[in-house]
Amino acid sequence: MMTNNRNYYCVILAGGKGKRLWPCSRENKPKQFIDFFGSGRTQLQQTYDRFVGIVPKENIFVSTNVVYAGLVREQLPDIADDHILAEPIYRNTAPSLSWANHRIENMNPQACIIATPSDQIVVNEEAFRDNVLEGLQFVENHDRLLTMGVKPSRPEPGYGYIQMGDPVEHDVYKVQSFTEKPEREFAKMFMESGEFYWNTGLFLANCRYLRECFTKFLPPVLRSFDAAEGLSGVEAETRYMMENFPSYPNLSADEAILERSENVYMMKCDFGWADLGTWHSIYEAMQKNDGDNVIVDSEVMLDDARNNVIKLPKGKIAVINGLEGFIVAEEDNVLLICKKEDSSALVRKFVNEIQMRKGEKYV
Repeated sequence: MMTNNRNYYCVILAGGKGKRLWPCSRENKPKQFIDFFGSGRTQLQQTYDRFVGIVPKENIFVSTNVVYAGLVREQLPDIADDHILAEPIYRNTAPSLSWANHRIENMNPQACIIATPSDQIVVNEEAFRDNVLEGLQFVENHDRLLTMGVKPSRPEPGYGYIQMGDPVEHDVYKVQSFTEKPEREFAKMFMESGEFYWNTGLFLANCRYLRECFTKFLPPVLRSFDAAEGLSGVEAETRYMMENFPSYPNLSADEAILERSENVYMMKCDFGWADLGTWHSIYEAMQKNDGDNVIVDSEVMLDDARNNVIKLPKGKIAVINGLEGFIVAEEDNVLLICKKEDSSALVRKFVNEIQMRKGEKYV
């Protein structure tokens, strides 16, 4: 599909702390800023590379935290300063997207955006490009919120699920319900029903309609800026948001508008996808060796070891015997060894406990 539409924009969401991949993802340098797999590009850079082939380069924006703004500039030197929205405090993706949408719409009232996480694997780049362009075309012509869904390949409890409703046009369906991180048994039922797709976190809308949705569900932070006398332009907006961004609630885009809106649709996609937010999802997504172990860019000698995921710093070697179903991950001053199955909650618990007992230097 060929297009050169100057109205198509991308917002890369890159402000998260990446706690679920601790200890390799740390607060001073979360997973999106790491070359996790030894590919030569960080996850943020790979996301940028993916979208440079889809929307004009100058139409890519990055939403992050002030703490990480320097890392964004260092890793993506082609991004202009006014395309980096650095938030003073963490408030999840709904406020991030609201601010990005406001800035983009002021630059181009006809703009349509796709918001993307910065920590995903896409297997078929060509199919992904076609799906994204089809989705952008759909929201350009319709005042709708559009998500991108991928058929589940396993009953994964760590992902969100979208229940398809009635079809409206080619591969686009009304959304019947959202379920975030179900129990494994429910995930199995969802998968077997054929009605549920994984929620990729990729989200599309035209800016005008998205602003209307945020107006219903978020405090009037940006509306107050627009109504204020003598306030206009990017610099004034940035100064204002540094002071007023904390007024937003801590809400994801899913919670803030998708789950509260009647007008949400899903596009069925088949580009091969994985979320790299947890150790378990990395294990499921990556190629395994003879013992079904996943070795992430590390030197490891295994003996009678199965179903593990292992990530070590450069210059270190692990010798592992008799281990089954574990995460072994080391970075700097922390070594983590814990059961792999449904490890997200465990890792979060460990991070919080270590932070309280030992302090920030281990987090």
